[in-house]
Amino acid sequence: MADRTLPPKLLFLVTEDWYFCSHRLPVARAARDAGFAVGVATRVREHGAAIRAEGFALHPLAWKRRGDGLLGQLRALFEIVRLYRRERPDILYHVALKPVLFGGVAARLAFGRRAPPVLSAVTGLGASAAAAWRRRALGQALRLAAAGRVIVQNPEDRAALIGFGCDPGRIALIRGSGVDIRHFAALPDPAGQNVTVALVGRMLRSKGVLDAASAIRQLRAEGAAVDLVLAGAADSDSRDSLSVAELAGLAREPGIEWLGPVADVREVWRRAAIAVLPSSYGEGVPKALLEAASCGRPIVASDMPGCREAVAPEKTGLLVPPHDVAALAAAIARLAADPAMRRRMGEAGRVRAVAEFAEEAVAAQTLALLRAALGEGTTP
Repeated sequence: MADRTLPPKLLFLVTEDWYFCSHRLPVARAARDAGFAVGVATRVREHGAAIRAEGFALHPLAWKRRGDGLLGQLRALFEIVRLYRRERPDILYHVALKPVLFGGVAARLAFGRRAPPVLSAVTGLGASAAAAWRRRALGQALRLAAAGRVIVQNPEDRAALIGFGCDPGRIALIRGSGVDIRHFAALPDPAGQNVTVALVGRMLRSKGVLDAASAIRQLRAEGAAVDLVLAGAADSDSRDSLSVAELAGLAREPGIEWLGPVADVREVWRRAAIAVLPSSYGEGVPKALLEAASCGRPIVASDMPGCREAVAPEKTGLLVPPHDVAALAAAIARLAADPAMRRRMGEAGRVRAVAEFAEEAVAAQTLALLRAALGEGTTP
């Protein structure tokens, strides 16, 4: 039994330290300010000092998002079991699919029937037909591992979990991780003869990097004055990632530039007039699109789960079918040729970001779920 004279101990389980800082820091701060003792269990590379500076206990883990192999996965699982038994948290917050699965199993192994309450954040199940069998297997695993309350970011993922047998009453819809609307303030339309389009994110094939490059290549061949900026790192842990050599090859083409990782994404939106994300994979709600909208940039994105939440079609941006380069090029050309439309959609996107996606609102909704879960006590 936890000592209720001490602050309740909240432990985040996240794969990467950068992801915690970029996507869950506002929630952790809100929990800290509400009286929780916050700990973070994650792989530590470059953001350990920043996490500790917030007053959070940091628990480094030797795991990766992908590529551990069977032995590595077993080592990671039992490392988490040992951590849970040592720290004895009052509530667990598992963020994204691997932590939800591993953390759910680890909690059962560590505590048996006396596991603490668990909040599981599912940040995107994917939606391609080729992944249907994987989604079914994943759904069954989630149903077993995600005890307690579950957060999803879009209605499609909620429906999928219900279809997998998860209790609808335990699923909460919180759209995205929130955006800092003061940091990502509205920006004027960039000057210059060419219209710059930007894709911000990890340089993954499923993010549509190659489709974006193909669309810009097509438009430039037709004489359109458009450029493409790619902002983000290659991901050595993902087989879906473009290599540094492939990205450097794209950057040698006329009108395409690869910036690599960017410390402050506002610098991208100062020079880019249009945000693009032709993803072919079901996202949660892409934070890069919310940041672009907050800066007053219209969006062209795939008509896929997650992207649909970030775009109000014909109001804040345009949706196109995934893998349809011609439709993507046509949508970019439409915005590139119409500054008034860009300005109108950008202003509407900013209003929507402030009203619906501010990080304070997301943090408050999540904190309410944490308190409710804590009040319910031990997970059955």
